[in-house]
Amino acid sequence: MLATEEGIVTALHSTTACVKTKRTGACESCASKDACVTLGGSKEMEVQVINPVGARVGDRVVIGFKTESLIRVSFLLYIFPIFSMILGAVIGHKLATIVSGNQSGFSAVFGFLFLFLAFVIVKFTGDKLTKKDKYQPKIIRILT
Repeated sequence: MLATEEGIVTALHSTTACVKTKRTGACESCASKDACVTLGGSKEMEVQVINPVGARVGDRVVIGFKTESLIRVSFLLYIFPIFSMILGAVIGHKLATIVSGNQSGFSAVFGFLFLFLAFVIVKFTGDKLTKKDKYQPKIIRILT
């Protein structure tokens, strides 16, 4: 299953194309969102996509992204950091009872430490994912 959007090809590169489309809520969970350029702060953006169909500048196209990949990326961006923070808080609480420290303080410090580490992991994992084709949007078909 694919998440799809319509857009207009604005530029071509060797195997990719820049497509101008409207920014949606789905964009925030996309591993390739760093490759997007917001135009003048508006709801329009340009995204670099793989061009297997040979679209040309000015063509109206449908771009797609596998929903399986979207779900994995969403988990990485949203759920993993929250679980990490909770795990850190629990570890901090347990550690505080062992060393007779302030349980709230240890929980807060370890919770934020694990949250920070989760964001570092998300950043490096996201960088790796953006290089994989299955996490890149593709032009599915040319409309006009």
